Amino acid sequence: MSADSGLSWNPLTDINQMWQLDSMVNAYRAGTIVAILAAVVGWFMVLRRQTFAGHTVALAGFPGAAAAVFLGVSASWGYFGFCVGAGAVIAALARNGKGGLAEESALTGIVQSFTLACGMLFVALYKGFLNGVNSLLFGSFLGVTPGDIAVLAVVAVVVLAAMALIGRPLLFASVDPAVAAARGVPTRALGVLFLVLLGATTAEVSQITGSLLVFALLVMPAATAQRFTARPALSLILSVVFGLVVTWFGLGAAYFSPYPIGFWITTFAFGCYLLANVYGFVTRWRGTGRRHVVEVLGAS
Repeated sequence: MSADSGLSWNPLTDINQMWQLDSMVNAYRAGTIVAILAAVVGWFMVLRRQTFAGHTVALAGFPGAAAAVFLGVSASWGYFGFCVGAGAVIAALARNGKGGLAEESALTGIVQSFTLACGMLFVALYKGFLNGVNSLLFGSFLGVTPGDIAVLAVVAVVVLAAMALIGRPLLFASVDPAVAAARGVPTRALGVLFLVLLGATTAEVSQITGSLLVFALLVMPAATAQRFTARPALSLILSVVFGLVVTWFGLGAAYFSPYPIGFWITTFAFGCYLLANVYGFVTRWRGTGRRHVVEVLGAS
């Protein structure tokens, strides 16, 4: 955020002020990439009811980034290494056909506790002043470079291409896994691959929102879209739209305020989710009212 940044009465002037800075242009490019990827993968995560697993994988980014800082390498290596690793561990050990969702939840909780403990260990081992802890946890749009954008774009293309290839069978396996398995769909392999892709996605999103607020982009746009419609294609498109909107507005609000971007993205995403619930309530209420009028007229 620049020292002279401040809102005016002309939104176009404010936007022009932001985009005069290369750092903000880079932030919007990175945020757009991250928002699209998170919306697509998050939509399947919410549909599959694996938000707890996604939360654990996201938290693994904190010890990963802290370890990278401790070792003197880019935090991106830590994010991707630990997030993908956590997803692979949960995928490999959970749901072996005996414990079901209860076993998966217990294993996910164990992985989550261990990763948080590792994060505090690496912070303690770092003898210097680790002034980046807040950005690791709550995100920052400062310092995004064209090189970072290139890495984010490559990862997003790879993950989205993989999701396009497995999208239809993954949707079938997510909606009705028993029938999908009976028809020969490799539900186990799809589940493992999806969690690995989820790990790569959370690693990418964490670099914008921070490890603790990844859910702002992974869960809320997808959950909001699924509140509006049950049609998969339309719901997926709405998820992307909501993700982009909250990210763009979050970046703008973070630029013109002293508060971190993670706070703003979470706030806007939560507001969209509340509006979706209000919309659902009004729709149900109007439907109930129409049925009541029809019943009254029919009785008379």
